[in-house]
Amino acid sequence: MNNHTKININNVNLSIGKQHILKNINVEIPEKKITVILGPSGCGKTTLLKCLNRLTDSYEDINVSGNIFINNKDILKSNGDITELRKKMGLLSQRPYPLPMSIYDNVAYGLKISGRKKKRFLNKRVEHYLKQASLWEETYDRLKEPASSLSIGQQQRLCLARGLAVDPEIILADEPTSALDPLSSQAIEEKFIHLKQYYTIVLVTHILRQAKRIADNIVFMYLGEVIEQGPAESFFNNPKMEKTKAYLSGAFN
Repeated sequence: MNNHTKININNVNLSIGKQHILKNINVEIPEKKITVILGPSGCGKTTLLKCLNRLTDSYEDINVSGNIFINNKDILKSNGDITELRKKMGLLSQRPYPLPMSIYDNVAYGLKISGRKKKRFLNKRVEHYLKQASLWEETYDRLKEPASSLSIGQQQRLCLARGLAVDPEIILADEPTSALDPLSSQAIEEKFIHLKQYYTIVLVTHILRQAKRIADNIVFMYLGEVIEQGPAESFFNNPKMEKTKAYLSGAFN
């Protein structure tokens, strides 16, 4: 069991204008585990996820304080290249957004912009990442077709392959199965369980059943605060906080 901390969030507060969205967030995210950020809609889950790759920088009138250490480097205090930070993180959104190009070029895109353009190399890596996303068998004979020709579940797996192709250390997933049918959702969940041996995965969901199926670690949020966090087994079987018990009992969603 690898219990090394990959991401350490210390006293993070985030406001947009006069709205205080994240309140004194303290979270440890273990390496090569699936950490699920759980809670009802509007509790700050996605905003916290966006802090991890500085996507919150695009908000107007934002104020962020505290520290987020990734590999012991404070990304909130860093003036380094944000693009380099984001390369360490594959991102899956609620809906898949494949690039307006072929299936092959979607996966090769990140490799090409980092200077790796030899055809033989690209062919091998595209195959590798499509296999990692369990999409190779469905697409190997149609790689030149537009990505838009894929089903929405296949598009989400293609976006996963594209994210993996930049060699990230962390996969961030924001409600990645909310737009998918049950079979496609199952495929994504099974892929995450397989990929955690290689990557640290942070997944936002409000679906309790999904969290129970795949989480190693839970961060439970409510109204911008972390109420409880820890191993999934103890969270679900022996919750400590009254709000957690109420949420698990279905008192609020």
